[in-house]
Amino acid sequence: MKKTTPARLSQLLFLALFFALFVQTEYRGNDTISAAVNSFFRTDPLVLATYLAAVRSFTWLLLPALLVVVFTLLLGRFFCGWICPLGTILDLVTGKIRKRAPLAVLKGKLKYWLLLPLLSLALFNINLAGVLDPIAILLRTLTFFLYPLMGDTVRRGWTELYHLMGDRRDYLEPAYGVLRDQLLPFRETFYPLAFLSALMFLGIVFLERYERRNWCRNLCPLGTLLGILARLSPLGRMPADLCPDCKACRTVCPTSFDREILQRDECILCMDCLRSCRFARVKFRFRFGERSVQPYLPERRVLLGGLASGFFLSGFFRFRRPEAAAGMLRPPGVRDEAEFLKKCVRCGECMKVCLKSALYPAVMETGGAGLFTPVVIPRLGYCEYNCTLCGQVCPTAAIPNLSAADKKRAVIGKAVFDKNHCLPFARRTNCIVCEEHCPIPQKAIRSERVQELDLQGRRITVQRPYVVEELCNGCGICENVCPLEGKAGIMVFAVKDRSPLKGEAGKGDTEDPYGVGGS
Repeated sequence: MKKTTPARLSQLLFLALFFALFVQTEYRGNDTISAAVNSFFRTDPLVLATYLAAVRSFTWLLLPALLVVVFTLLLGRFFCGWICPLGTILDLVTGKIRKRAPLAVLKGKLKYWLLLPLLSLALFNINLAGVLDPIAILLRTLTFFLYPLMGDTVRRGWTELYHLMGDRRDYLEPAYGVLRDQLLPFRETFYPLAFLSALMFLGIVFLERYERRNWCRNLCPLGTLLGILARLSPLGRMPADLCPDCKACRTVCPTSFDREILQRDECILCMDCLRSCRFARVKFRFRFGERSVQPYLPERRVLLGGLASGFFLSGFFRFRRPEAAAGMLRPPGVRDEAEFLKKCVRCGECMKVCLKSALYPAVMETGGAGLFTPVVIPRLGYCEYNCTLCGQVCPTAAIPNLSAADKKRAVIGKAVFDKNHCLPFARRTNCIVCEEHCPIPQKAIRSERVQELDLQGRRITVQRPYVVEELCNGCGICENVCPLEGKAGIMVFAVKDRSPLKGEAGKGDTEDPYGVGGS
């Protein structure tokens, strides 16, 4: 990016905005997050298309994406050349990478074999667009890999610097306070799938070795969708082909001009050809009524094959381990698993803001359809009773934005004691740690004094805990604080009915497939 052209300036401004919102999407001592990076997903036409196909209804949260569609129909594929943060990063690094011959395998219709199955899968209620969405790929790389790594590196480096400074280290405290409060992640968490997320991003960057914007022109499903819409745009470049006495446009164009004629669906309106034309021949003009030289849709076998593949893949992605459903806990407010999977864009924002490190990306415990979606793992963290941040940052309301009062009543699961493991049951030893930490005012975990025989046959009095299911919302703090090493003596299981607790009461039918016993 050698020149600060209008397109380049727009790219840099939106990239800076993306990073600023990313850092802002964090707990900074406030109970509300006024601006979050979810704004980029709400302008994403791929998210809009798959949401409409899967949910079959419209949400006003995605109105900006609808506006991007309208402007794409008018102007062409401007989003990729003026806004997309991943595209900007590729433009920044491409000049530093020595090019090789293009990969023939990426040419042709491969991009349609990625986009069409994604759209077809959504029609069959499997929404996997977030796995390959460029904004989601970039955000997951930052959230799961780079941001935690940066935080850990800075904290370790600052500790070493403190040791070197000795008695003068107090001079560094104000600077570290600014970093801690404004830039660093507020907690230290390392995520599953962090390396997979980084590998996907690095793979996209590696493709720049073969062509500029290789991902954008040959693979990106968002770019392919915008390219199809751009074929209807009246804004076009004149002349539409290469000048026979120059052909310099081929060397400056980042996405098109593989052949003698401009590919309108690949033109990202960077206008480098306009600024580089030494004969001043290149113009961009509105020409209404002019048809594109390319067919609007891919050839019939690609179109039908791509759509049919979604039908067959939908069955494959529905497979999951039956017992996994019992331990699969979703964020508060999620009441229907199928509806949640239709809406979730796998962005990772909810995990980033989770106060007590309860949310982590699913690997395969929910099957292929749940990859990268958030699950609550109580042994690693718990859902803070007063926190509503995950619902605030969710781009599509897959996690509802609940009020504090509604969030406290939202049922995640139900706690169940493992009588073969819990200390008062298994070892006849008093332990009420779970009761002490239960955040429910009336206490969803209580204890009673019972007469028992200890392991030597002596009669003793033991304070034995039990769960009041009508009060338990499955926040997971009991499992998290259980003092036993490894497996906890109390576990939270999913429930069939996730209806909110009514006041301080509500019922859920607890799934307990392992037979660990209830109270």
